Amino acid sequence: MNNNRKKFLFFVNTGLLFGVLVLLLTYNFLHSSTETNPVSDVTNNRHIFGPGDNKEGYYSIDYTTDTLDLQKRVGKEADLMEFVTNPPLGLPAVPVPEDNPITKEKLLLGRKLFFDRRLSINDTFSCAICHIPEQGFTNNEIQTAIGVEGRSGKRNSPTVYNSAYLEKIFHDGRESTLEQQVWAPLLAKNEMANPSIGFVINKIKAIPDYDGLFESAFDGRGPTMETVGMALADYQRALNSADSPFDRWYFGKQEDAVSEQVKRGFEIFSGKGLCTACHLVHEDYALFTDHELHNTGLGYLASMGTTSKTTRVQLAPGVFVDVDNEIIERVSKPKENDLGRYEVTENPHDRWKFRTPPLRNVALTAPYMHDGSMQTLREVMEFYNQGGIPNEVLSPLIKPLGLTDEEMDDVVAFMESLTGSNVAILVADAFAAPIGDISEDDPNWAHENKIE
Repeated sequence: MNNNRKKFLFFVNTGLLFGVLVLLLTYNFLHSSTETNPVSDVTNNRHIFGPGDNKEGYYSIDYTTDTLDLQKRVGKEADLMEFVTNPPLGLPAVPVPEDNPITKEKLLLGRKLFFDRRLSINDTFSCAICHIPEQGFTNNEIQTAIGVEGRSGKRNSPTVYNSAYLEKIFHDGRESTLEQQVWAPLLAKNEMANPSIGFVINKIKAIPDYDGLFESAFDGRGPTMETVGMALADYQRALNSADSPFDRWYFGKQEDAVSEQVKRGFEIFSGKGLCTACHLVHEDYALFTDHELHNTGLGYLASMGTTSKTTRVQLAPGVFVDVDNEIIERVSKPKENDLGRYEVTENPHDRWKFRTPPLRNVALTAPYMHDGSMQTLREVMEFYNQGGIPNEVLSPLIKPLGLTDEEMDDVVAFMESLTGSNVAILVADAFAAPIGDISEDDPNWAHENKIE
């Protein structure tokens, strides 16, 4: 009896120890997955991908909310210089200007500026509010950008991923360097709304936690129009994302890296679909852009206005009403036409031309097109399959493609294979950045409300 009792206690204790070990291993795995080792398959981890309140299915009367616990969006600082000196598979060497060599100090200063809300007129708006890291460094929730105090823009927020390689910046290609580009949103009335360059510089100088940072990063030079632009440009040049499943298959020669559907999709993309006429793929790298501007007819269609007398408006999940356009016009600002490149050159041949967007991480960056008018990649494919919208200055590259439904699905599968393996690392690093909380020492603090 005593021997049986000893055996029983031995097995119980062994089982308990084994159970505790399993629990510890499980905890360590989960802890490392969510806090210290961001997973590479970001599309399966909502805590580092997509909006905090996912509205998928909102059109249905059966919609239920699925809001995330945002406290689980844990930051982890990354060595961003690694993505500058060793770009991921599928990208070429990062082009770095001779007059702005990238250093870790400048990069981190640019990162601080990018997420600092105090750089806006009223201390509420940062670059990252339009270029949201977990939403592909764009904004998945609105078609066109919204600035301070809800001021509307007319264009979709482009992704910042791989912006180091852009030769033309903004949808209309009006800038050529990141150093110059950064000042447009800082000064635009419907974005960060600062009244002048000097206003921004003086504000940065007056914020205590910038004391010495510029001087350290720029060999004694303080905040200036040039150094602010250089720092922000350096951070953006580090946001290089590739080594996608496509890259591992096409450039890395790993046959099992993608599905047969993806392979078929790329064959159509580079053949019958005529996509590589604009979205270029080179022998040893792919940026998926020709750095040019084209008229697809979408801007033309929007400029012609609607012929409908009503607009369908959603009030709640599954609840829609048709509102008379006269009522909408009385209570809203008229929609501004967008003539694209023409607004830069005033050349009639440039009407409705917009920049060819790169396609890397495109599965993360909905909605699509310069005006965010298309919610899915399938919509985009259907638009190009029909040959865009005919108009007198339509690009000769745009023509009906004659793709079947299955072929369009294959191309979408290919584009979904372009999500970089380091996206989670870049997003987690962004979560670790300070957001510029205003303090009593900041220049805009209301001193009359200061507690003595």
